Amino acid sequence: MEVAHPRRMGALLLLLAATAAPPDLDLVLTRLDDLYRSKGSVARMELTVTAPRSSRTLRMKAWTQGTEKSLVVIEAPPREAGIATLRVGDNLWNHLPRIARTIRVPPSMMMGSWMGTDFTNDDLVKESSYRDDFSSRWDGRSESPAGWRIVSDVKPGVVGRWARIDIIVTDDGLLPLEMRYFDRKGRLARTMSFDDEKVLGGRRIPTHMTMVPADLEGQKTEMRYLEVQFDADVPESTFSLSELERGR
Repeated sequence: MEVAHPRRMGALLLLLAATAAPPDLDLVLTRLDDLYRSKGSVARMELTVTAPRSSRTLRMKAWTQGTEKSLVVIEAPPREAGIATLRVGDNLWNHLPRIARTIRVPPSMMMGSWMGTDFTNDDLVKESSYRDDFSSRWDGRSESPAGWRIVSDVKPGVVGRWARIDIIVTDDGLLPLEMRYFDRKGRLARTMSFDDEKVLGGRRIPTHMTMVPADLEGQKTEMRYLEVQFDADVPESTFSLSELERGR
C-alpha cells in the first residue's frame, strides 16, 4: 500500500478545508460573544504592556454576570492595587483609590485606552457584540493563520471606533485566532491574536491574547487568563458602586 508523501498529504488537507462549507455563522458569532461570559464568572488575569523602553504588568480579578454586568479590580502592583472598573448596562465607572474618586466614563470614552494599555474600556468590559452591532459574512479561507475569515461591518447607527473587524476562526468556528480592527476611515488600527488554548473552568478557551497597535512600533499589550470559574454564583451586590469603591 502506497503511503502519501507528507507534503502531498498536507496539500490534500488544505484542499479539503478550502472546499468544505464553513460552520453556521450565527452560531459562530454567538460563540465569540459568549466565549468568556456565562451567567456568572470569576477570573484572574495578568496584563503586560510592552513599549520600546519600558514594560509593566498588572494582576487583576474580574467578576461578570451575563452580558450586562462586570467588575474588574487591579490586585497588583501595590501602587495600582484597588483601581477598579464597573459596568452595569450602558454605565461605566472607574474608581481611583489614590485620590479617593469614582469617575463615570461617558459613552464617548468606551473606545479610549484602559489604564494606558492597548485594550479599550470596551474590550475590558465586553459591551459591544459581534452578533448585534455588526453585519457579518463569510469571506473564504485564511492561510495565515489557517482558518475561516469573517468580515464584520458595523451596522448603521452603532456608535464606536471600528468600521470593520476581520475575524479569523478555527475550522470548526469554535475559537478565534486573529482579529483585525479597521477605523472609520478604513485604516488598520490594531491586530489581536489568540493562542495557548487550555481548558479552564470546564471550557476550552484561548488563554493568551496579544493586542498590537498598527501605528506604534514595538508596542503591544498581552492578557493572560490564569484561572476562570464559569457559571459561578456571583451576588448581585458585587456590581454596585459601594463594592467598586472597596476595590476588592
